[in-house]
Amino acid sequence: MSDNDTSARESEWQRQTLEKLAFASLREQKTRRRWGIFFKSLGFLYLFLLFFYAMDWIGSDSGTKTDHTAVIDIQGVIGSGDEVNAENVISSLQSAYENKHTKGVILRINSPGGSPVQAGMINDEIKRQRKLHPTVPIYAVVEDICASGGYYIAVAADKIYVDKASIVGSIGVLMDGFGFTGIMDKVGVERRLLTSGENKAILDPFSPVNPKHKEFAQKMLDQIHDQFIAVVREGRGSRLKETPEIFSGLFWSGETSIELGLADGYGSTEYVAREVIKQDNIVDFTTHEGFADKFAKRIGASMTNAVMSGSFLGSMKLH
Repeated sequence: MSDNDTSARESEWQRQTLEKLAFASLREQKTRRRWGIFFKSLGFLYLFLLFFYAMDWIGSDSGTKTDHTAVIDIQGVIGSGDEVNAENVISSLQSAYENKHTKGVILRINSPGGSPVQAGMINDEIKRQRKLHPTVPIYAVVEDICASGGYYIAVAADKIYVDKASIVGSIGVLMDGFGFTGIMDKVGVERRLLTSGENKAILDPFSPVNPKHKEFAQKMLDQIHDQFIAVVREGRGSRLKETPEIFSGLFWSGETSIELGLADGYGSTEYVAREVIKQDNIVDFTTHEGFADKFAKRIGASMTNAVMSGSFLGSMKLH
């Protein structure tokens, strides 16, 4: 075999090897590209579903066509911008009662309290719905805590069920704040406050306590406390065993709350649905805010706080 033939064969072998390597590289690139497209598609699908869920565009089971017990959660602090607010709870109540297959409603409560206004609005709506639907009972089921504003809501129900270790009561009103005058004196800070209105700076934390302002605030708190007491008496009626401490702001275990007439008996959500309402098919009617609603409310709350930044009046709470 001549050197030319050997050289030609080597050249051919090199060419074929390069072609194979090139084709293998192309196939590998195509495979990577296909897998890349696949995983990107999965990622977009996940984000798409997450977005729709956040925007509340994925339906719930509240439109059930079978008989059921409706459950509405009262979970967390009560306030216009908090976990529990009148707008959402009232919407939940209306949806539950408007469904003709609702055989009873359970308020599943785990709340330390909050705004007397929001709690009062929810209490009023419960009583309104009871009048409109007298054959559909509504019960409050207490989990860990049903205090103050949470109890303000619970007393509107037909009956209140608790666990023996639940915390119930705290029938009172508070207005909290801080005073910084002592610290200012120590560090040599002078307070310069101008107002157009004799009482505009009421309860200013950077000024000494004004006895006149304190008396005014106390009268307002007492008035709201009287409203709270009236609501409890109306809701509990003759079941309530009044003592000097019952409206003092104290709270009790679920066991003691039954003895005092603050609650009616022991029972979980499942127990009340199954044994009291006689319908163990439980459907959650709780209105959950979507991402867009939460974002809008946060923006609104931020703007309100900015506008009200010159006000020193503490918020009133049923705690």
